[in-house]
Amino acid sequence: MNIYRLTKSLAALAASTILTGAALAQDGPIKIGVLEDQSGDFAAATTVKVHAIELAAKEINDAGGIAGRPVELIIYDTQSDNRRYQEFMRRVLQADKVDVVFAGFSSASREAYRPIVNQFDGLAFYNNQYEGGVCDSNMIVTGAVPEQQFSTLIPWMMEKYGPNVYTIAADYNFGQISAEWVRQIVDEQGGTMVGEEFIPLGVSQFSQTIQNIQASEADFVVTLLVGAAQASYYEQASSADVGLPMASSVNVGQGYEHKRFTPPSLKDMFVTTNYIEEIDTPESKAFIEKFRAMFPDEPYINQEAANSYIAMNLYKQLVERAGTTEHDAIRSVIAEGDVCFDGPSGNVCLDPKSQHMSHTIFLAQVTEDHAIEFPTVWENIAPYWLGEAGCDLTQNDPSAQYTPSSPPPAN
Repeated sequence: MNIYRLTKSLAALAASTILTGAALAQDGPIKIGVLEDQSGDFAAATTVKVHAIELAAKEINDAGGIAGRPVELIIYDTQSDNRRYQEFMRRVLQADKVDVVFAGFSSASREAYRPIVNQFDGLAFYNNQYEGGVCDSNMIVTGAVPEQQFSTLIPWMMEKYGPNVYTIAADYNFGQISAEWVRQIVDEQGGTMVGEEFIPLGVSQFSQTIQNIQASEADFVVTLLVGAAQASYYEQASSADVGLPMASSVNVGQGYEHKRFTPPSLKDMFVTTNYIEEIDTPESKAFIEKFRAMFPDEPYINQEAANSYIAMNLYKQLVERAGTTEHDAIRSVIAEGDVCFDGPSGNVCLDPKSQHMSHTIFLAQVTEDHAIEFPTVWENIAPYWLGEAGCDLTQNDPSAQYTPSSPPPAN
């Protein structure tokens, strides 16, 4: 190419870049679909996610929007019903033509809508802690995963209380795969699974489970219970004087059971969480203050609220760096490996291989009077398992979910 043609090409490229930026600023609002359970079995943990998104949207719009474009939220109440997730996901992608979707509490809801996101090549943020393993370029996950929660929690509990472990878990993909992680870590640490039960969603009576735990030689119980009905376990176990420490990746951090139930039913519950409102840092205090200013009646600000707030700010950064809402350009920005945000729980960064988030993990202990203490903190744990197991979304996209017993195929 001669100098004239090179100069002309560079000028055309510069003009194109300017026009792209102008178009980004003039194309109307950036539409964000929000599919969350504001009623139904999971609403206690998820309504706050919507409020966090609304808070972030207000802040973004007050500061000039995303690359000069205002944010418009299109919100549907999925009512803790997976069929509604499918219905509304089709609606926001086909009819509402949103640029991105923030969706889902349970892993069952995520797996119900994920094929639809892939069908329409959408982009969805899943802002929950979960059982891990999703390797899908159409998904960005801001919640904590097992190598951040169980790989810290289970060895700590075994060292403090003993090697014999009893797991009770919700009987769907979250509980089953999470229990698999627990089982594997207990085995690696030389411990023994003395019991394991999977409880159907909606069950609220636990007398037989409590008898089984009492008859076992468990040193502590791993509770992976989900929803309003299953939360009945805690007061029933306390009334039956089970008296065993509990370990969880979900309770307290999501459903704030220590606030909802009478002490001492949550006594000696230990939870690994990337955020809860009791965290005593300047970043957390500032987040709580502005959250309460906008939503003064919010009962509790949980880890999913923090994750959703972080996700909004990450999306803003991705679009502004990409210069467009187009997904391929956004994925190219993620692949650069330096997408980070200083949020309520400190600095977090997006892993380009898995599109999952690094987290500082706080070990929260519920005391006898249901206050929260933090025996230890694990700083800045990367979501390493998927990448080490073979997921690399910068190279290929299997759009699959993997588990410890079913990892990515060897290259």
